Amino acid sequence: MRDLAFIGFLAALFGMGFRRPFLFVLAYVYIDIVSPQRLTYYLLNSIQISAIAVALAFGGWLLADDKRDTRVAPRQLLIVALLLYCWVTTSYADFPVEARDKWGWVWKALAFAAFLPLTLRTRLRIESLLLFMVLSAASIIIVGGIKTLASGGGYGQLNLMVDNNSGLYESSTIATIAVAVVPVILWFTRHGTVFRPDWRVKAFAWALAFSCLLIPIGTSARTGLLCIGLLALLMLRDARRKLLYLGLVGTAGLLAVPFLPSAFTERMSTIQGYQADSSASTRLAVWRWTIDYAREHPFGGGFDSYLQNTLRFDTVTADTSGNVVKARQEVDQGRAFHSAYFEMLGEQGYPGLLLWLAINLTGLVRMEVLRRRYRAADRRWAGELATALQGAHAIYLFGAVFVGIAFQPFVFMLVGTQIGLDTYLERLRAAERFRPMRAPTDPARNTEAGSIIPTAT
Repeated sequence: MRDLAFIGFLAALFGMGFRRPFLFVLAYVYIDIVSPQRLTYYLLNSIQISAIAVALAFGGWLLADDKRDTRVAPRQLLIVALLLYCWVTTSYADFPVEARDKWGWVWKALAFAAFLPLTLRTRLRIESLLLFMVLSAASIIIVGGIKTLASGGGYGQLNLMVDNNSGLYESSTIATIAVAVVPVILWFTRHGTVFRPDWRVKAFAWALAFSCLLIPIGTSARTGLLCIGLLALLMLRDARRKLLYLGLVGTAGLLAVPFLPSAFTERMSTIQGYQADSSASTRLAVWRWTIDYAREHPFGGGFDSYLQNTLRFDTVTADTSGNVVKARQEVDQGRAFHSAYFEMLGEQGYPGLLLWLAINLTGLVRMEVLRRRYRAADRRWAGELATALQGAHAIYLFGAVFVGIAFQPFVFMLVGTQIGLDTYLERLRAAERFRPMRAPTDPARNTEAGSIIPTAT
């Protein structure tokens, strides 16, 4: 029955796409995030639905979309440059077979991110894309939140629908992404037009935001706890009554402590003493190895170059009295980078790391420009959306310090949305500056409200 439900939903979405081609883009977003082929038993496993969706999305844009005043942003060119550079490093990778496996999904994430802004020509499309992204991630987050409330979860114990540790189903990744999408979820409670922000939408959004905060608890991912701290600081920036906000956050934190599962509190306590935790000690050891490796291989070793490392590090433990400390040397091999920054440095070298940083840091700067430009203007929704996208991106970059998610497709979709918002607002500004005797076609037509299906495709 579950197979039939997924097939029915996808068939309906694809069917509507032949009338409104932009829906093919949304179909690919859903497939890439949720991976329904991994949630079914037989039927979808034998069909390349992801390839079908992206081919239809590109074909629909090529044949039916409005391409007047199409703008290519500098960040799209940077993404293409990173795509080409990764292709070059894959050709001489230290581990050719493993590198080709990772390249098989990385190039799709980068290519789609470069293509996505070309389709985001209206506010409705931008909002619909974010809605699909949030709700697709929510299908995983809600399950994790319910299981956390029911059992408390635990490190490596929270089953998120599939027995697969990849994509958003990996514990630290979903913990980071769940916290990152909270600002976008809250934006829908103020400015949504697909679903008007009445009490039902607000109740669902706040419940979903609560589920997002439960994911770091259920997964016992220390990265998620740190991301929650950054989220609190980012929300403080826009709080009108900052002292009241700080008081409420502090009170909520104190009230939550007694209800936290013991598995979570025990794992969080290891943040203070990294030498007592082999996972944290391994991270530091592999980061040191990566720096040394990049010194000898400045252009990187290709995807999965970490497989060649051999690490030696010390861990310390105390006896029950807490007075005697015992040191023990451990050895590990083929340990993953455990950081997006060191992942880029080890796999793509300094050029790849600089390209990746340029793509991400430029996004923070451009969203700050839009945030300030539209703070008190008629398009306040745009300024607040830029703030939400900037907050989501900043949380990802902070969480990525401890998680190897440099090429996470969800984040590159977020980058594509930032570029699409930027170019869309620039088209509106250009149209407002150009006032001939005969008014041109309004690029904002049918973008302030309406159904999820855009009028202009």
